Amino acid sequence: MKENMKKWLTLMILILAGGTIFKLSSLKDAFYIPMQEYFHLTHTQIGMALSVYAIVQTIGYVFSIYLSDRFSRKIMLPLGLIGVGVIGLYLSTFPGYIGILAAWGGMAVFAEVIFWPVLIKTVRLLGNSDEQGRMFGFLEAGRGVIDTIIAFSGLALFVKLGSDAVGFRAAILFFSATTIIVGIIVYFFIDPESSDEVVDDGDDKKAVALAGAKRAVKIPELWIASLIIFCVYTVYAGLTYFIPFLKDVYKMPVALVGAYGIINQYGLKMIGGPVGGIMSDKVFKSPTKYLKYTFLLAAAMIGGFTLLPHNSMNIYLGMTCTLLFGSVIFSQRAIFFAPLDEIDIPKEISGAAVSIACLVGYAPSMFAFTLYGTIIDKFPGLTGYRYVFMVMAGFAMAGFVVCTYLLKKIEAKKRG
Repeated sequence: MKENMKKWLTLMILILAGGTIFKLSSLKDAFYIPMQEYFHLTHTQIGMALSVYAIVQTIGYVFSIYLSDRFSRKIMLPLGLIGVGVIGLYLSTFPGYIGILAAWGGMAVFAEVIFWPVLIKTVRLLGNSDEQGRMFGFLEAGRGVIDTIIAFSGLALFVKLGSDAVGFRAAILFFSATTIIVGIIVYFFIDPESSDEVVDDGDDKKAVALAGAKRAVKIPELWIASLIIFCVYTVYAGLTYFIPFLKDVYKMPVALVGAYGIINQYGLKMIGGPVGGIMSDKVFKSPTKYLKYTFLLAAAMIGGFTLLPHNSMNIYLGMTCTLLFGSVIFSQRAIFFAPLDEIDIPKEISGAAVSIACLVGYAPSMFAFTLYGTIIDKFPGLTGYRYVFMVMAGFAMAGFVVCTYLLKKIEAKKRG
């Protein structure tokens, strides 16, 4: 009983950490329009900042394949949080475009390379094989709760101070302080690795970590599972553009756009997380099967949405359609690391395996945001958004195909 309570307390601390660290790098979710106004950025330039983040993230994952199994989570998790918070203090000075690019690159180092693979590894090791969907589902749902609370608090501060540059700066400082404080909390509440999660003291940890990385790279199913994450993330990236879509096509007011962005990017985690986790564990009995069929559903939904007469539709109907679609994608995001357990990744190379999955899976962030932003800038109005939605539908169908292939590999492996 005591161990079980400790497990869930640890998960709660991890949820708190995971729900705060990305507030600054994801300013676009609640403050897309203020970013354009006060950072003086176009759609393409915002996409470029996100692409710089992704490029640093992807290169960094090569190093995190080694780092995540080499250094203690008690150091890595707080370091990631505090590092992002400090960069946020710099962002509050409203730097120029080059400074914005540098800041997003720095946040990628701390949040994605140092923090995220270690967080996923820690969550995976908390639960047994029949709890993976729920563990990751509760992680995503809990992050949604924390995300929503912090994001709405920042938005409320922005509105209270006049919805101008002063309010925007105050929101950034609020996010920065919160992230630093949570980093300190994590240091005091998260235990270092237990004896069965690390190599023996007599072993050369550096050599063992490198050997684990080499083992992980040679697992073909790991690369296929990583492609599933790749497809989910490419579609997920498109959800960001529902925010300017509703402003440009449906003429939604700026304050309402910010509130919608928070619900779209964070609130849906509270729905999608538990639904994805419970459905994959209890109904489909397989995270990969759940992902397969939700990819098909997502392709049909966004394909149909593309054809709707948006210029004459009610704004609330448009919002409802986008939120329903987003719920499906967030249910996928909640469990898209769970297939790693279906392909029997050994615990001692969990960190390396997660880093590879992150390296491949999050690669779309190098091109997706810039691609979508460029399409919208090049084809103004409804036409550009329709092209974006068609690209999202295409990647959803690709995900369906990859899931089908991985399920065949898993079944073949079971048959021996």
